[in-house]
Amino acid sequence: MTVTELVSYEDALATYEPVMGLEVHVELGTKTKMFCGCSTALGAEPNTQTCPTCLGLPGSLPVMNATGVESAIRIGLALNCEIAEWCRFARKNYFYPDMPKNFQTSQYDEPIAFNGYLDVQLEDGEIFRVEIERAHMEEDTGKSTHVGGATGRILGATHSLLDYNRAGIPLIEIVTKPIVGAGDKAPEVAKAYVAELRELIKALGVSEARMEMGQMRCDVNLSLRPAGTEKFGTRSETKNVNSLRSVERATRYEIMRHAAVLNGGGKIVQETRHFHEEDGSTTSGRIKEEAEDYRYFPEPDLVPVAPSREWVEELRGTLPELPRVRRNRLREEWGISEHDMQSILNAGAVDLIVATVEAGADAAAARKWWMGSLARSANEDGVELSALAIGPAQVARVCALVKEGSLNDKLARQVIEGVLAGEGDPDTVVEQRGLKIVSDEGALGTAVDEAIAANAAIADKIRGGKVAAAGALVGAVMKATRGQADAARVRELILEKLGVEG
Repeated sequence: MTVTELVSYEDALATYEPVMGLEVHVELGTKTKMFCGCSTALGAEPNTQTCPTCLGLPGSLPVMNATGVESAIRIGLALNCEIAEWCRFARKNYFYPDMPKNFQTSQYDEPIAFNGYLDVQLEDGEIFRVEIERAHMEEDTGKSTHVGGATGRILGATHSLLDYNRAGIPLIEIVTKPIVGAGDKAPEVAKAYVAELRELIKALGVSEARMEMGQMRCDVNLSLRPAGTEKFGTRSETKNVNSLRSVERATRYEIMRHAAVLNGGGKIVQETRHFHEEDGSTTSGRIKEEAEDYRYFPEPDLVPVAPSREWVEELRGTLPELPRVRRNRLREEWGISEHDMQSILNAGAVDLIVATVEAGADAAAARKWWMGSLARSANEDGVELSALAIGPAQVARVCALVKEGSLNDKLARQVIEGVLAGEGDPDTVVEQRGLKIVSDEGALGTAVDEAIAANAAIADKIRGGKVAAAGALVGAVMKATRGQADAARVRELILEKLGVEG
């Protein structure tokens, strides 16, 4: 059945309950691939980081990446999972050009980590527990580029190009148990879970987890069941969603689409779907295989993984302060509300603010700049805050110049604009643009005298006791000095010259 109109989100939730399952793939930041010594560095020419093993050539044998196994265990521990005492790899067989050996080395019924959970905080402060089914090790596939079509997808393309540099890069796939009970907050829960998971992965140092670069991507499984029933509906799987906003939008869209199909008397097809960033819609991909279709069987060329309990506990001792615990600590140290901290998290500014404070800035000043003019610049450019051409040390220097009285906020904004424009570090921009505050008493006195002479009526009001009118003369001096005067000192001089107590 083709759906041309969606049911409204509110109407869908009045009739049905959403059930979600989220599968997140994380590329590990190892120097070499999971089963061979090929480099994982980004940006190399296509098909230059390959060898007989990752190309699946006859006679080649895989060797397990120990750092990949260690990273998998640390992720499992951070997700409150049990760590298997014994597990092994399996061959997942399918014929598709992105995997040159026609099977993916993965884990099937014996994952390295299982039965865990991750608590996530929603915008209203509610803590929602997402239960983890498993976290297992596998290898990434190659990259297909479809050429000649209008959409960049295989449909309509004239030919496809294959790059196997990515084939064999270590992956951890983290699979949730069915997520029920989220109700109308389902899209928010999905987004919050992936956001918290990304922060956790970054804190562990096992991956940069940059979704825009494919280092972390989410498959959104969704089904609906009539409200008040227990049996799950048929699910769809929206593949490779690569931003937090898109996870939320894909979830919301699929709820409305499923409801429209079911209300129209149709049946949901178990299939994969593609998400479209431009309008937030999804379209059909291919019929979804069941596990038996992959003909899993144990990988005969790799020995089982049997991490000792001593090693597991040693790795547990390496876990950092977990992101939610850290945010609560920082929130208390900074004296801000949960809502403010959530805004900082949503903007991707937590680590930037922390680094700015470590570089010597006051926390309040660091927050003001990163969440103010810098956040606006990032939004205008359509990039993450961390991608701006300014770093924590430079923001800290701007804060220091304001604190010592060399800049006011208006001038500081101009300095930041200069740094973003590539004009150099803050001190260079101040020097080249001539932006230091005018604090010379003689120059300020002359400017004040001129302002009083040009605004005699206002000066008379001040002499008559209307001290608040001094603001107009301060404004005149600031205009005359291009905003570079010390406003507080200007006000003092005005009152002194008019013989009025401040």
